[in-house]
Amino acid sequence: MLTTDRRFGAQSMTAPLRDVLVKRPGSAFGVAFDDPAHGFLHPVDLEVARREHDTFVDLLAGLGPRVHVLETELASPDLVYTFDPLLVTDRGAIPLRPGKRNRAPEPAAIEAWTAAAGIPTVGRIQAPGTIEGGDAFWLRRDLLCIGRTLRTNAEGARQLEALVGGDVRVFDVPYWHGAAQLIHLLSVISPIADELAVVYLPLLPVGLWRLLGELGIRLIEVPDEEFPTLGCNVLAVEPGVVIVVEGNPRTAAALAAAGCAVHAYPATEIGINGSGGPTCMTRPILRG
Repeated sequence: MLTTDRRFGAQSMTAPLRDVLVKRPGSAFGVAFDDPAHGFLHPVDLEVARREHDTFVDLLAGLGPRVHVLETELASPDLVYTFDPLLVTDRGAIPLRPGKRNRAPEPAAIEAWTAAAGIPTVGRIQAPGTIEGGDAFWLRRDLLCIGRTLRTNAEGARQLEALVGGDVRVFDVPYWHGAAQLIHLLSVISPIADELAVVYLPLLPVGLWRLLGELGIRLIEVPDEEFPTLGCNVLAVEPGVVIVVEGNPRTAAALAAAGCAVHAYPATEIGINGSGGPTCMTRPILRG
């Protein structure tokens, strides 16, 4: 593994992952199904969820990154999905403002961790802006893509663009099935190397599809039957080394055929039930 003197900075989805923050499922995750607003599919088996998370963390750590665990417990079960409440840029942290109401306390909880780790806060998203991490990703180190969705509005996108600076592209994401089966921008694309991305083509914004073509990025298409089982949620630990959700054999085979080293973990409770894959469960702190 390459060494670096930097302590933070993650303006990439594919550069080698050095430090990452995760949150183990706690008591709030165990009762998530009790409130329909959380969107879980069935009552949570907390022990299974914890085992799956532990398996994922062991796999991730075994591939090289330093894995940090957020010990905070909130009433929101979604804190397990640490990707969404905060963004780490090369200048510091940007706490976001989730559009899902129960997630409102989450940015402050993760900002407390980043501040304790010596990562400065460069700005925050303010009302009436809303934006979630699942709607923002780096296509290049200096190119941020933002999706306008039911959780990310135009004002949130505008504020994040102003804080980040540089080249920011905004795309409208399809309504799909609405809030009941909400999709983020990262529900339909996962960059896995500079010139390769996994996509669910039927829901990919046309403007983003055109941009991928202009940049010469090859696409691995997720089949219809593997979209509901998080086939499109792929975490690049480094270019071409990926973690996927078990049960998506066609996508895994296509990744392997493209030269990727593919690692899978079980994700019935923390993944499919809670609708969060390996990208959702990780907040990159340092890449590169």
